Amino acid sequence: MSVLNLLGKIIPPPTYMQLPSAGVDISDTSLKYIQFQPDKRSGTQLELSYWGDIDIPEGALERGTVHDVQKLSAAIAEVKERSAVETVRVSLPEERAYLFETEIKKGTPFKEIRGLLEFRLEENVPLPPRDALFDYDIIPTDDTNDSLRVAVTAYAKETIMVYYHACIDAGVTPISFEVEAQAIARATIPDGDKGTHMIVDFGKTRTGIGIVQQGTLMYTSTIDIGGDKLSSVLRRQLGEIEESELTQIKNTQGLVRAVNNTDVYDALLPTMSAVIDEVRTRVQYWNSRDISREEHHIQSVILCGGSVNMKGLPEYFSEMLGISANRADVWQNAFPGFDQVPEIGRRYSYGYATAVGLALTPFA
Repeated sequence: MSVLNLLGKIIPPPTYMQLPSAGVDISDTSLKYIQFQPDKRSGTQLELSYWGDIDIPEGALERGTVHDVQKLSAAIAEVKERSAVETVRVSLPEERAYLFETEIKKGTPFKEIRGLLEFRLEENVPLPPRDALFDYDIIPTDDTNDSLRVAVTAYAKETIMVYYHACIDAGVTPISFEVEAQAIARATIPDGDKGTHMIVDFGKTRTGIGIVQQGTLMYTSTIDIGGDKLSSVLRRQLGEIEESELTQIKNTQGLVRAVNNTDVYDALLPTMSAVIDEVRTRVQYWNSRDISREEHHIQSVILCGGSVNMKGLPEYFSEMLGISANRADVWQNAFPGFDQVPEIGRRYSYGYATAVGLALTPFA
């Protein structure tokens, strides 16, 4: 759900919209970027033109709140320096998003929809309407329904403008801003999929949760546990070990109980149990909203993020939730039906899911 209409009076209008642009995924600790362009040989396929990972100085962002615009702008400027990109599509933190679902009468003129939704902001968002920016998606319904379901995403205007000015100061034009989970869905859920899926973005400092139905983001939340927490509990169990070695231990032993030594499994299990408890609560909440409609229930869990390589993680999620869980294929919509092997290795690709989804926007 991109915030395109929000900035119509700020960003130069739609001549930019179809230009290939870099997807820029901003987290508290790093910035990942990707840009696609049409393959000159085929004219129909895409090719990966630029990609990379840039550290963001500690303290510049915290839980999506920008504390130092200059440091964030410097990281974005480095994207431009590396790739010569002029336009970007930027992720917004899930922690700052407000999502709600509402209905409007079928046949309502398009030009009146936004005005109707503005009246409903006050009922659903703890912000004065004048201080909020929002966008919406209309969810397909059958022809017998007299109403249209509408999914609305809103942000504080101040939040968006901070990211906007960081981009402008870096010398690039932001074309759109989008919730991380919606961008991940564009990359990882097959085109045309009508099901309901949970996205679990297992990052360095936190775990993002998104629920997507018929391709539209309907729910999002954050769990304050990420890969750093797992490293901490391993250090308490195994002693002071370099982060690179801890990553290797997580990826090769992880949640699989060893025959002769269960130290790693025993150290990780309490923290991962806390994550599963939080995820299960959200699954139960969502599924209980409409018990009668089985298609409304979560059908699969899509795992992505930089910390998702831990051995046994999909199997653990599947067993504990009773729902099929798999690591994402972040390239399936970028390179459908082709044998192209991207330069980014599979293990690293999970951390680029948001950036891939953002960069795919003009080609979707």
